[in-house]
Amino acid sequence: MSIAWYILRRLGVGLLLLVIASFFVFCLLYISPGSPEQVLLGGRPSTPEIIGTIREKYNLDDPFLVQYGQWLLDAFRLNFGESIVTDQSVTTVLADRAGPTLALAVAGLVLTIVVAVPAGMYAAAKRNTSGDRLVSMLTLLGSSAPTFAVGVLLLYVFGVSLEWFPVFGNGTGFTGHLHHLVLPAFALAVTQIAYVTRQTRAAALRVYDQDYVTFARSRGLGRTLIWRRYALLNSSLPIVTATGLLLAYTLGGAVLVEVTFSREGVGSLMLQAVQSKDIPVVQGLVAFAAITVTLVNLGVDLVNLAIDPRLRKEVTG
Repeated sequence: MSIAWYILRRLGVGLLLLVIASFFVFCLLYISPGSPEQVLLGGRPSTPEIIGTIREKYNLDDPFLVQYGQWLLDAFRLNFGESIVTDQSVTTVLADRAGPTLALAVAGLVLTIVVAVPAGMYAAAKRNTSGDRLVSMLTLLGSSAPTFAVGVLLLYVFGVSLEWFPVFGNGTGFTGHLHHLVLPAFALAVTQIAYVTRQTRAAALRVYDQDYVTFARSRGLGRTLIWRRYALLNSSLPIVTATGLLLAYTLGGAVLVEVTFSREGVGSLMLQAVQSKDIPVVQGLVAFAAITVTLVNLGVDLVNLAIDPRLRKEVTG
């Protein structure tokens, strides 16, 4: 099997998962309490004429599967309808909010990789020493700290007390966006750093006990060279997988950080849409999360193929 066929097969599986997820997304309108018309009205006053207009607009008189088929075709065209609250296109709303969330996710991921990978490698190199125990204690503390609590602490210390960073909003201009991004990115990265550090340490310890690493040490190669050429490279698969999963989670679940720092992103949009029962926006957000997870998983698989010749041989062999 060629690499191209492997990619096409993975895309096919991802497409099937998206169709399954889209079915459950579409069912949101029907499993919500009340009739679809009342859900779409969101508590606003109604008349028979308004009810008739809504039923015609959303094809509510058609059979369920026909309605789903039409919604699915529109979704593949990135048309998720209009927001009940703002009457804007859901696609437009998502496009406006996705940028800040993507910037937050990438910034948090960069911080995670820069801090967690060296920390995990250091802990593995110094295993069973005070340095290893210190890193383990910090990762335990970081993994048990709630994200919103970390965000509030950062806001109080660096935003209110020291006044080094702004405490809310997205900022304007490139410099303003970066300035407003620092505290949310750190709040988001704390738990991620703890998780990736543990994964890196465990992977590096497994590699460090392999025969080829022992042979490299017996040849007199320096510790830095051994860790860079052998340990880090051969530990990269679980690290890449872990960071990819974190990226998918961050894009789909940045609610707490964005609400804590009053950022206008996908997470805060989800909270607002659920509170206002804006079902078309909720449907679009869930579909966006499903697409994100599928694409990130595919990207992780392709990166793993690129860095590990054993996987390429398994795929092509």
